[in-house]
Amino acid sequence: MSDSTAGALAIDCGQTGIAWSIQGAGAGFVGGSAAGIDVGRPVEPQLAERVRAILDETGLRPGSLSCGAAALHRPDAAVLLAELAGTPIGRVALAHDSVTGYLGALGDVPGVMVSCGTGVITLAVGHNDVARVDGWGWIMGDAGSAYWIGRNALEAAMRGYDGRRQSTLLTELIATDFDDLELAHLELQADPNRVARVASYVATVDRAAATDPVARNILDKAAAHLTEAVVTAAHRVGLGRHEPPTVCALGPTFESPRVREKFVAYLTMSWPSFSLRKPAGDALAGAERLAELREGPLSRLVSRAVRD
Repeated sequence: MSDSTAGALAIDCGQTGIAWSIQGAGAGFVGGSAAGIDVGRPVEPQLAERVRAILDETGLRPGSLSCGAAALHRPDAAVLLAELAGTPIGRVALAHDSVTGYLGALGDVPGVMVSCGTGVITLAVGHNDVARVDGWGWIMGDAGSAYWIGRNALEAAMRGYDGRRQSTLLTELIATDFDDLELAHLELQADPNRVARVASYVATVDRAAATDPVARNILDKAAAHLTEAVVTAAHRVGLGRHEPPTVCALGPTFESPRVREKFVAYLTMSWPSFSLRKPAGDALAGAERLAELREGPLSRLVSRAVRD
Protein backbone atom coordinates (compact mmCIF):
# COMPACT_ATOMS: atom_id res chain seq x y z
CA MET A 1 0.00 0.00 0.00
CA SER A 2 1.02 3.59 -0.57
CA ASP A 3 2.46 5.68 2.27
CA SER A 4 0.71 8.75 0.86
CA THR A 5 -1.22 10.82 3.38
CA ALA A 6 -3.13 12.70 0.71
CA GLY A 7 -6.20 10.51 1.11
CA ALA A 8 -9.38 11.27 3.05
CA LEU A 9 -11.23 9.06 5.53
CA ALA A 10 -14.95 9.78 5.96
CA ILE A 11 -17.14 8.22 8.64
CA ASP A 12 -20.86 8.18 9.30
CA CYS A 13 -21.16 6.98 12.88
CA GLY A 14 -24.39 5.95 14.61
CA GLN A 15 -25.46 3.92 17.59
CA THR A 16 -26.09 0.75 15.60
CA GLY A 17 -23.27 0.94 13.09
CA ILE A 18 -20.59 2.88 11.23
CA ALA A 19 -20.14 3.34 7.49
CA TRP A 20 -16.76 4.56 6.24
CA SER A 21 -14.89 5.30 3.04
CA ILE A 22 -11.34 6.19 2.11
CA GLN A 23 -10.63 8.06 -1.09
CA GLY A 24 -7.11 8.55 -2.39
CA ALA A 25 -4.29 7.34 -0.12
CA GLY A 26 -3.01 5.24 -3.03
CA ALA A 27 -6.06 2.99 -3.25
CA GLY A 28 -8.66 4.91 -5.22
CA PHE A 29 -11.75 4.21 -3.13
CA VAL A 30 -12.40 1.63 -0.40
CA GLY A 31 -15.20 1.41 2.12
CA GLY A 32 -16.72 -0.72 4.81
CA SER A 33 -18.71 -0.88 8.02
CA ALA A 34 -18.05 -1.35 11.72
CA ALA A 35 -19.82 -1.51 15.07
CA GLY A 36 -21.56 1.61 16.30
CA ILE A 37 -20.85 3.65 19.41
CA ASP A 38 -22.25 3.80 22.92
CA VAL A 39 -23.82 7.26 23.20
CA GLY A 40 -23.66 6.96 26.98
CA ARG A 41 -19.86 7.31 26.86
CA PRO A 42 -17.60 10.07 25.45
CA VAL A 43 -17.77 9.85 21.68
CA GLU A 44 -14.34 11.10 20.57
CA PRO A 45 -12.31 8.26 22.20
CA GLN A 46 -14.64 5.70 20.64
CA LEU A 47 -14.22 7.31 17.23
CA ALA A 48 -10.45 7.17 17.63
CA GLU A 49 -10.69 3.43 18.33
CA ARG A 50 -12.74 2.93 15.16
CA VAL A 51 -10.32 5.01 13.08
CA ARG A 52 -7.32 3.03 14.30
CA ALA A 53 -9.10 -0.22 13.49
CA ILE A 54 -9.91 1.00 9.96
CA LEU A 55 -6.31 2.06 9.36
CA ASP A 56 -5.04 -1.30 10.63
CA GLU A 57 -7.55 -3.18 8.49
CA THR A 58 -6.76 -1.35 5.26
CA GLY A 59 -3.09 -0.53 5.72
CA LEU A 60 -3.86 2.90 4.22
CA ARG A 61 -2.60 6.25 5.50
CA PRO A 62 -5.18 8.97 4.85
CA GLY A 63 -4.17 12.37 6.13
CA SER A 64 -7.63 13.77 6.86
CA LEU A 65 -10.75 12.63 8.67
CA SER A 66 -14.27 14.00 8.27
CA CYS A 67 -16.91 12.50 10.50
CA GLY A 68 -20.53 12.91 11.51
CA ALA A 69 -21.48 11.09 14.69
CA ALA A 70 -24.51 10.57 16.87
CA ALA A 71 -24.57 12.35 20.24
CA LEU A 72 -21.95 14.91 19.16
CA HIS A 73 -23.91 17.96 20.21
CA ARG A 74 -20.67 19.74 21.16
CA PRO A 75 -18.12 18.22 18.74
CA ASP A 76 -14.48 18.76 19.63
CA ALA A 77 -12.15 18.00 16.73
CA ALA A 78 -9.07 18.91 18.82
CA VAL A 79 -9.90 16.17 21.32
CA LEU A 80 -10.33 13.60 18.55
CA LEU A 81 -7.10 14.69 16.84
CA ALA A 82 -5.23 14.28 20.14
CA GLU A 83 -6.71 10.79 20.50
CA LEU A 84 -5.30 9.99 17.05
CA ALA A 85 -1.69 10.79 17.97
CA GLY A 86 0.68 8.47 16.16
CA THR A 87 -1.60 8.02 13.16
CA PRO A 88 -1.23 9.77 9.79
CA ILE A 89 -4.42 11.77 10.43
CA GLY A 90 -3.44 15.42 10.63
CA ARG A 91 -6.72 17.19 9.84
CA VAL A 92 -10.12 16.55 11.39
CA ALA A 93 -13.59 17.93 10.61
CA LEU A 94 -16.19 16.76 13.11
CA ALA A 95 -19.93 17.35 13.41
CA HIS A 96 -23.19 15.94 14.71
CA ASP A 97 -24.61 13.34 12.32
CA SER A 98 -27.57 15.61 11.54
CA VAL A 99 -25.09 17.91 9.78
CA THR A 100 -23.67 15.15 7.60
CA GLY A 101 -27.17 13.80 7.03
CA TYR A 102 -28.21 17.23 5.78
CA LEU A 103 -25.12 17.60 3.58
CA GLY A 104 -25.73 14.21 2.02
CA ALA A 105 -29.41 14.87 1.38
CA LEU A 106 -29.47 18.53 0.39
CA GLY A 107 -25.89 19.80 0.16
CA ASP A 108 -25.34 23.23 1.68
CA VAL A 109 -28.40 24.97 0.22
CA PRO A 110 -31.33 26.19 2.35
CA GLY A 111 -33.91 23.60 3.34
CA VAL A 112 -35.06 21.23 6.06
CA MET A 113 -33.99 17.67 6.80
CA VAL A 114 -35.79 15.39 9.24
CA SER A 115 -34.06 12.13 10.10
CA CYS A 116 -36.26 9.62 11.90
CA GLY A 117 -35.20 6.20 13.09
CA THR A 118 -35.03 5.04 16.70
CA GLY A 119 -34.76 8.75 17.53
CA VAL A 120 -35.51 11.83 15.45
CA ILE A 121 -33.85 15.15 14.74
CA THR A 122 -34.82 17.96 12.39
CA LEU A 123 -32.28 20.43 11.01
CA ALA A 124 -33.19 23.55 9.04
CA VAL A 125 -30.66 25.69 7.20
CA GLY A 126 -31.63 29.19 6.11
CA HIS A 127 -29.69 31.88 4.32
CA ASN A 128 -28.18 33.10 7.59
CA ASP A 129 -29.25 30.76 10.39
CA VAL A 130 -29.46 27.11 11.40
CA ALA A 131 -32.14 25.62 13.66
CA ARG A 132 -32.32 22.24 15.30
CA VAL A 133 -35.62 20.82 16.56
CA ASP A 134 -35.83 17.79 18.87
CA GLY A 135 -33.21 15.07 18.93
CA TRP A 136 -33.48 15.21 22.73
CA GLY A 137 -33.41 11.46 23.26
CA TRP A 138 -35.96 8.88 24.31
CA ILE A 139 -36.40 10.27 27.83
CA MET A 140 -36.99 13.92 26.94
CA GLY A 141 -37.94 14.03 23.28
CA ASP A 142 -37.78 12.19 19.95
CA ALA A 143 -41.48 12.82 19.30
CA GLY A 144 -42.71 10.80 16.34
CA SER A 145 -39.68 8.50 16.28
CA ALA A 146 -39.74 4.73 16.11
CA TYR A 147 -39.20 4.64 19.87
CA TRP A 148 -42.09 7.06 20.39
CA ILE A 149 -44.33 4.89 18.22
CA GLY A 150 -43.28 1.71 20.01
CA ARG A 151 -43.73 3.26 23.45
CA ASN A 152 -47.24 4.43 22.56
CA ALA A 153 -48.07 1.02 21.10
CA LEU A 154 -47.02 -0.72 24.31
CA GLU A 155 -49.10 1.67 26.39
CA ALA A 156 -52.13 1.17 24.12
CA ALA A 157 -51.69 -2.59 24.34
CA MET A 158 -51.78 -2.48 28.13
CA ARG A 159 -54.80 -0.15 28.17
CA GLY A 160 -56.57 -2.67 25.97
CA TYR A 161 -55.49 -5.49 28.26
CA ASP A 162 -56.88 -3.64 31.30
CA GLY A 163 -60.11 -2.73 29.55
CA ARG A 164 -59.37 0.99 29.57
CA ARG A 165 -60.52 2.95 26.52
CA GLN A 166 -61.00 0.90 23.36
CA SER A 167 -59.62 -2.55 22.67
CA THR A 168 -56.84 -2.86 20.11
CA LEU A 169 -55.20 -5.53 18.01
CA LEU A 170 -51.91 -4.29 19.45
CA THR A 171 -52.64 -6.14 22.69
CA GLU A 172 -52.84 -9.46 20.88
CA LEU A 173 -49.83 -8.83 18.66
CA ILE A 174 -47.54 -7.61 21.43
CA ALA A 175 -48.63 -10.42 23.76
CA THR A 176 -47.07 -12.94 21.37
CA ASP A 177 -43.61 -11.55 22.24
CA PHE A 178 -43.87 -12.34 25.94
CA ASP A 179 -44.52 -15.44 28.04
CA ASP A 180 -46.70 -13.34 30.35
CA LEU A 181 -47.95 -9.93 29.23
CA GLU A 182 -48.38 -8.85 32.86
CA LEU A 183 -44.60 -9.24 33.32
CA ALA A 184 -43.66 -7.57 30.02
CA HIS A 185 -42.85 -4.24 31.68
CA LEU A 186 -40.32 -5.91 33.98
CA GLU A 187 -38.68 -7.76 31.09
CA LEU A 188 -38.36 -4.57 29.08
CA GLN A 189 -36.99 -2.54 31.98
CA ALA A 190 -34.28 -5.16 32.53
CA ASP A 191 -33.28 -5.36 28.85
CA PRO A 192 -30.08 -3.36 28.15
CA ASN A 193 -31.30 -2.98 24.55
CA ARG A 194 -34.76 -1.82 25.61
CA VAL A 195 -34.69 1.39 23.55
CA ALA A 196 -34.02 -0.44 20.29
CA ARG A 197 -36.44 -3.19 21.31
CA VAL A 198 -39.26 -0.73 21.96
CA ALA A 199 -38.47 1.07 18.70
CA SER A 200 -38.76 -2.20 16.79
CA TYR A 201 -42.52 -2.25 17.48
CA VAL A 202 -43.02 0.34 14.76
CA ALA A 203 -43.29 -2.61 12.34
CA THR A 204 -46.03 -4.17 14.50
CA VAL A 205 -47.95 -0.90 14.58
CA ASP A 206 -47.60 -0.56 10.81
CA ARG A 207 -49.07 -4.04 10.27
CA ALA A 208 -51.91 -3.46 12.71
CA ALA A 209 -52.83 -0.13 11.12
CA ALA A 210 -54.46 -1.91 8.18
CA THR A 211 -57.43 -2.84 10.41
CA ASP A 212 -56.88 -1.24 13.81
CA PRO A 213 -57.90 2.40 14.48
CA VAL A 214 -55.70 2.65 17.58
CA ALA A 215 -52.60 1.74 15.57
CA ARG A 216 -53.58 4.19 12.83
CA ASN A 217 -54.01 6.94 15.40
CA ILE A 218 -50.49 6.33 16.78
CA LEU A 219 -48.95 6.59 13.31
CA ASP A 220 -50.98 9.68 12.47
CA LYS A 221 -49.86 11.39 15.68
CA ALA A 222 -46.24 10.47 14.91
CA ALA A 223 -46.59 12.11 11.48
CA ALA A 224 -48.11 15.17 13.14
CA HIS A 225 -45.15 15.47 15.51
CA LEU A 226 -42.70 15.21 12.60
CA THR A 227 -44.67 17.79 10.65
CA GLU A 228 -44.62 20.19 13.59
CA ALA A 229 -40.86 19.84 13.85
CA VAL A 230 -40.34 20.61 10.15
CA VAL A 231 -42.62 23.65 10.14
CA THR A 232 -41.09 24.98 13.36
CA ALA A 233 -37.51 24.53 12.14
CA ALA A 234 -38.30 26.12 8.78
CA HIS A 235 -39.87 29.18 10.35
CA ARG A 236 -36.99 29.62 12.80
CA VAL A 237 -34.58 30.15 9.90
CA GLY A 238 -36.93 32.28 7.83
CA LEU A 239 -38.10 29.59 5.40
CA GLY A 240 -41.66 28.66 4.47
CA ARG A 241 -43.26 32.03 5.04
CA HIS A 242 -44.28 32.56 1.43
CA GLU A 243 -43.41 29.32 -0.35
CA PRO A 244 -42.71 25.75 0.72
CA PRO A 245 -39.11 24.99 1.68
CA THR A 246 -37.12 22.11 0.29
CA VAL A 247 -37.68 19.18 2.67
CA CYS A 248 -36.01 15.75 2.81
CA ALA A 249 -37.26 12.96 5.05
CA LEU A 250 -34.69 10.31 5.98
CA GLY A 251 -34.68 7.20 8.12
CA PRO A 252 -36.53 3.89 8.47
CA THR A 253 -39.59 5.35 10.23
CA PHE A 254 -40.56 6.93 6.92
CA GLU A 255 -40.66 3.45 5.40
CA SER A 256 -44.08 3.20 7.05
CA PRO A 257 -46.44 4.09 4.18
CA ARG A 258 -48.95 5.67 6.56
CA VAL A 259 -46.40 7.82 8.38
CA ARG A 260 -44.97 9.06 5.09
CA GLU A 261 -48.39 9.65 3.53
CA LYS A 262 -49.73 11.56 6.54
CA PHE A 263 -46.48 13.53 6.90
CA VAL A 264 -46.77 14.80 3.33
CA ALA A 265 -50.50 15.45 3.74
CA TYR A 266 -50.00 17.48 6.91
CA LEU A 267 -47.22 19.55 5.35
CA THR A 268 -49.46 20.19 2.36
CA MET A 269 -51.94 21.77 4.79
CA SER A 270 -49.23 24.33 5.65
CA TRP A 271 -47.90 24.63 2.09
CA PRO A 272 -50.47 23.66 -0.58
CA SER A 273 -47.83 23.27 -3.30
CA PHE A 274 -45.51 21.21 -1.08
CA SER A 275 -43.68 18.16 -2.43
CA LEU A 276 -41.08 16.02 -0.70
CA ARG A 277 -37.56 16.14 -2.12
CA LYS A 278 -35.74 12.89 -2.76
CA PRO A 279 -32.37 12.96 -0.96
CA ALA A 280 -29.36 13.33 -3.20
CA GLY A 281 -27.23 11.00 -1.07
CA ASP A 282 -26.78 9.45 2.35
CA ALA A 283 -24.99 10.58 5.52
CA LEU A 284 -21.69 8.98 4.43
CA ALA A 285 -21.80 11.11 1.29
CA GLY A 286 -22.39 14.04 3.62
CA ALA A 287 -19.36 13.10 5.70
CA GLU A 288 -17.27 13.00 2.55
CA ARG A 289 -18.38 16.56 1.78
CA LEU A 290 -17.78 17.82 5.31
CA ALA A 291 -14.09 18.60 4.94
CA GLU A 292 -14.72 20.89 1.98
CA LEU A 293 -17.85 22.58 3.30
CA ARG A 294 -17.76 26.22 2.31
CA GLU A 295 -18.43 29.11 4.68
CA GLY A 296 -22.09 29.48 5.58
CA PRO A 297 -24.64 28.77 8.31
CA LEU A 298 -24.04 25.01 8.28
CA SER A 299 -20.27 25.37 8.58
CA ARG A 300 -20.73 26.95 12.02
CA LEU A 301 -21.76 23.54 13.33
CA VAL A 302 -18.47 21.92 12.26
CA SER A 303 -15.48 21.62 14.59
CA ARG A 304 -12.06 21.56 12.88
CA ALA A 305 -8.53 20.87 14.02
CA VAL A 306 -5.14 20.64 12.30
CA ARG A 307 -2.04 19.02 13.76
CA ASP A 308 0.87 21.47 14.14
